[in-house]
Amino acid sequence: MMSEAALRTAEPVAPVERLRTDFDLHYAWSYEAARLELTNLYEKAKREQWNATDHLAWSTSVDPEAEIMPDFQIPVYGTHIWAKLTPADIRKLRRESLAWTLSQFLHGEQGALLATAQIVDATPSIEAKLYGATQVMDEARHVEVYARYLREKLVGSYPVNRHLKALLDQILTDSRYMHKLCSEPLLVELTHAVMRDESRHVAFGVLALVNHFDGFTAAERREREEFLYEGCRLMRDRLLMEDVWEAMGWPVPEVRQIVLESAQMKEFRKMLFSKIVPNVKRLGLLTPWVRERFAELDILQFEHEAPSA
Repeated sequence: MMSEAALRTAEPVAPVERLRTDFDLHYAWSYEAARLELTNLYEKAKREQWNATDHLAWSTSVDPEAEIMPDFQIPVYGTHIWAKLTPADIRKLRRESLAWTLSQFLHGEQGALLATAQIVDATPSIEAKLYGATQVMDEARHVEVYARYLREKLVGSYPVNRHLKALLDQILTDSRYMHKLCSEPLLVELTHAVMRDESRHVAFGVLALVNHFDGFTAAERREREEFLYEGCRLMRDRLLMEDVWEAMGWPVPEVRQIVLESAQMKEFRKMLFSKIVPNVKRLGLLTPWVRERFAELDILQFEHEAPSA
């Protein structure tokens, strides 16, 4: 049976949404690659392509109410809310939490698919276009595997949450540690395969943006700073699981605050921003204005972590 939350949405979601975008398209009439590191990344991306249809064991049986992820990873674990749950409540919460989390991964991957398709158009260098094309294929594959897992193994999904939707809209118009804890073998391998792709994507982003902001005017730099701050704020809030708390019949504002301050979300923010903040610093965007905003988000302490290669 489809999860109750998958059947219950505040507003009907249209199957197709139109979003107007505005960015320059660049032809690259010189086909000589000028940046060896991007050419090498393109070669690596070609070697590491995989076919989700036969690479993953889709015949694996999955119990969506089992402890696929450790219960302590659910943000209300150990609180007064958790203490009142019956065994049936816990099984439902496991199912809804996993369905919600994977649904947001799915929606995020579609956003990445659209964004990387824009990169192929917008970037002026041929080596970046070639690598960008492999990333489009990667993101398409990620959409495929998460959609199939939700459809065949969890039998239901959640709509995109408002924080993630705002982040994706902002990216498209302006322009993942689970495998260590999961006990379900298909999801472990699926996540591990996706993460191998994503490690290349982070490297591409850093390499492509090195020296990009040199020569920006004060106004142009402030626009990027504001975009960066808003994006980080939305990333912090995008996994608060408000739809799940509503599905469980709990007071959303109270649970949201508990989740925001929970040890689980603090650990998530550490793992996320310990990668983002040092890369922001490496790219020269950790300005005094950004430092103040990162301090407000309680993520400035990650500036001394190692940036991506």
